[in-house]
Amino acid sequence: MKINQVIITGKREVSLQPLSLEEGNLKPNELLIETERSFISAGTELASYTATEAAVYQPGSWCCYPWKSGYANVGVVRDAGAHHRALIGQRVFTHGPHASAFRYQTDPLYKLVAPVPDGLPPEEVVATRMAMIAMSAVDAAKPEHMRWVVVIGLGMVGNLAAQLFRITGANVIGIDPSVARRRLAAECGIPHVFAGTEEEVATEVRRLTGGRLAQVTVDAVGHSSISIQALRLAAKGGEVIVLGSPRVEVAGNLTEVFAAAHLRWITIKGTLEWNLPAESVIEQDYSQKKKLDGLFQWVSDGRLRIRPLLTHVLPPAEIKAAYEGLLNHKDEYVGVVLKWK
Repeated sequence: MKINQVIITGKREVSLQPLSLEEGNLKPNELLIETERSFISAGTELASYTATEAAVYQPGSWCCYPWKSGYANVGVVRDAGAHHRALIGQRVFTHGPHASAFRYQTDPLYKLVAPVPDGLPPEEVVATRMAMIAMSAVDAAKPEHMRWVVVIGLGMVGNLAAQLFRITGANVIGIDPSVARRRLAAECGIPHVFAGTEEEVATEVRRLTGGRLAQVTVDAVGHSSISIQALRLAAKGGEVIVLGSPRVEVAGNLTEVFAAAHLRWITIKGTLEWNLPAESVIEQDYSQKKKLDGLFQWVSDGRLRIRPLLTHVLPPAEIKAAYEGLLNHKDEYVGVVLKWK
């Protein structure tokens, strides 16, 4: 079977390449899926595309060059192994790559497969992958409602995290230097959105919170300097949520971090979503699939707004333009979908 697949071959080198894919002899839990849409992660994929992620040069790592990128896919099951977890002909959401078709070894711990609800546009379904990442911030924070939450960075994941905190009852503040992203966040219902120097931001957060600062602050950028800013905006007994993956070295004084944790009872929490199993071992356990089912419902009933964030729907052949746009034109490129069929 002839397919086309996106492959990152080196630093800022990516192309759509023709490959051959074996169709038969599926393993018991394996699926053959024909892709309809895939979504680009502006964090993980760009980190690998730009070699900011050091593992690209480590042989055998999860993203070493050449890397078959992508982990958000909606497609149709064309064949299934003996112990399949999806029906042939069924439209499914998976962690599949940017490829016209692929073999997918399902795994209850790490490899999610979920049926797509009827009536949801495929672009919004595949972009819900970013909402799964964003929801990790809500999952990590203590389960309170009428609290103040500051989200720093209003890209795709930060915007969705701000929306999700608001859905759960929080008073949300969004911080981003981009006028376009602040405007988009306001369109998505985030009530307090602004920018400024670190001192100006802190002054406005104090004003809004009555001087208490925020019970939860979120670094949705993935930069250690932003985590430090989030630490400074956290109230006594508050939580700093590291939502973006830190990859860039930042020099600083760690005493400030540990002193805040000690003196102000600040808790710093990581949120790598892969620590949550794909499916529940027992019914009452939380899982990525349960999270996804809830997010689909919120997208369907309009509580979670994904459509305004989808700035580009492109053919796979334009993958280079898509990566460069997300890298260099962040005001214009927010959510990018590849349309395969």
